[in-house]
Formats: sequence, structure tokens, C-alpha cells
Amino acid sequence: MNRLQQAVYTLLFVVLSTAILYLSSSFLIPVVLAGVLAMLFIQLCNALERKGLKRGVSSLIAVLLFILAVAIIIGLLSWQLTNFSENIEQMKERMLSLLQQFKNWLESTVGITDQQQRAIIKQQGDATAHSTRNMLTNFAAKTLGLGINTILVLVYIYLLLFYRSRIKQFILKLVPPKNYKETEKIISQAARVSQQYLGGLAGMIVLLWILYGIGFSVVGVENALFFAVLCGILEIIPFVGNITGTATTVLAVVAQGGKSDMIIGVIAVYLLVQFFQTYILEPLVVGNQVNINPLFTIMALTAGELIWGIAGMVLAIPVLGIIKIICDHVPSLTPYGYLIGTEPKTKHKWVQKIKNTAS
Repeated sequence: MNRLQQAVYTLLFVVLSTAILYLSSSFLIPVVLAGVLAMLFIQLCNALERKGLKRGVSSLIAVLLFILAVAIIIGLLSWQLTNFSENIEQMKERMLSLLQQFKNWLESTVGITDQQQRAIIKQQGDATAHSTRNMLTNFAAKTLGLGINTILVLVYIYLLLFYRSRIKQFILKLVPPKNYKETEKIISQAARVSQQYLGGLAGMIVLLWILYGIGFSVVGVENALFFAVLCGILEIIPFVGNITGTATTVLAVVAQGGKSDMIIGVIAVYLLVQFFQTYILEPLVVGNQVNINPLFTIMALTAGELIWGIAGMVLAIPVLGIIKIICDHVPSLTPYGYLIGTEPKTKHKWVQKIKNTAS
């Protein structure tokens, strides 16, 4: 088989795989999400089993720890939402005032009178009211689906951890005996990349909560902790998450009646945190576990959103990192690994010193 034929077959495989991922999204999203999360707890389960615990117990402890972490995040958000709801009326009055100012600007600048604006709003309101029932039905269906998928993810995490040895042996049985060592190396590296990336990301999010919380509190943002937690959680989605969180905070400040100096302060906090995150937190906490160049990072995020929505954007980076490891160890796929990868960044001496001190 010449290289042209191999490239054509690879392209067909990618197209077919994309179609399968899209058509089977409702089934595959919980499985893949659970698989990536399960890799995060492999070391913990191994450590517990070395202490004498049975595999079923260690897997259950991992699932309970994951539930506890999610419960803490939801608890923080709910606690802040309680305080946030007390300011709803003031925010509503502020938004109505801003809306009236906008209407006056339309009348004075564009020439659309208040009566014409009311007629346009009434037409839009009639069309919106007609579709409200469908929106409520879709919302209820999506909420139910989210609950079912959450339970499925938890069950899959437990079962994947419980049967991880069998799954590994199954993969080894698919390759010739002479490739066992190389395949074991791929499996261990893929698991390690997911563990280090997700563990580092979780640690970085906690640090971002602290930084954003301090920054927003100093600026004077009401319910600063709520927006700090929100901005930190949205960091799960690279590039898009931090901008979305900051934009939401700015809109909330405007609705709360914040002046321009407070808005500038929020943007300044965002820029300072991003600088601190890029040059200190990421090298120190996350490191270079996933060596993917920015071009394919953005392409992976875009493709993930098109195929699986928000879940695809969350899973895009760790999944692409695993794909790169496979490509790097399969001779026929090494050009693709080289294409999507980047040269490992040299670690700063101060980063290595801190890591050596911590260890």
C-alpha cells in the first residue's frame, strides 16, 4: 500500500468516525466522559487496593469522591445564588432603566417612536408566546435527559474502574504478542496524560476561584464568590470559557448599576488572572501533559462543539491528547502525531525548583 492510498484510507476513517460520533452522540457522550473521568481515579484505586481494599470498594470510593466534589461546587453556587436572588429586584429596576434609555436613544437617533417600538415588541411577544409551550416541553425533556445521563456517567465510572484490568487485557489481545510492550506503553501513557491533565486542571480551577474571588471582591462586585466560581468552572472549556465567564460578570455588574470604573476593574482582574494563569499556574500546576499546538486545539474545540455540543468542547482536549499518543507510537500514524503536536516547552528553572520542593 503506497502513501497516497494510506492517506485516503485514513481520511475515510476520519469521516466515518465523525459520522458515527455524531449519530451515536446520545450513547457515546456518557461513555467517553465516564472513561476520561475514570482515568483520573486509577491511581487512587490502585493505592487503595494495595492497602487491602477490594476493587469494588475502591471503585465505589472513587465515585463517592467525585459526587462529593460536584456536590461542593453545586453547594457553593446555590449558597451564592441565595444571596444573588436578594438583589434581583434591584437588578430588574436597573435593566428596565437601561431599556428605557435605549428606547429613548432609538427614538432620538433612528427615529423609531415609542409607539412603533411597542408595536414591534407586541408582534415579537405574540410570536414568543406561541412557542413558549414548546420551549417548556423541550426544557423539561433536556432536564430529564441530563439527570439520566448523570446517573449513567456515575455507573459507567464505577464499572470502568471495576473492569479496568479486563479492558486492558482485551486491548492487548487485539494486537500481536510482539507488540504487547508497545501497547502497554500506549495505554499507560494515555491514562497518565488524562490523570495529569484533569488533576492539574482541577487544581488550577481551585486557584482561579481564589484569585477571581479576591479580585472581584476588591473591585466591589456583588456576590463576588458566585462569579469567581462560575469563571473558574468555565475554564474547563479552553479559550471560550474564560471569556464567557468574564462577559457574564461584566453584564451582571452593569445590571447591578456598577459604574464604568467597576467594569474596567473587572476587565483588569480578568487580564491579571489570565497573565498569572498563563505564565505561572499552567506551567506549575498543569504543565505540558497535552502537547497540542493552538491550531489543532481550536479545531478540536470547534469540531467537538459541532459534533457533541458543550460536552464535545470539554472532552476535545483530553481525547485529542490520547489520539496524539496513539499516533506517536504507531509508525504509520506518526506524521499525524507530528502535525497536531508541538515541541515540548522547556521548563523554567523556578518551576522545577518549586516542584522538587513540593515533592
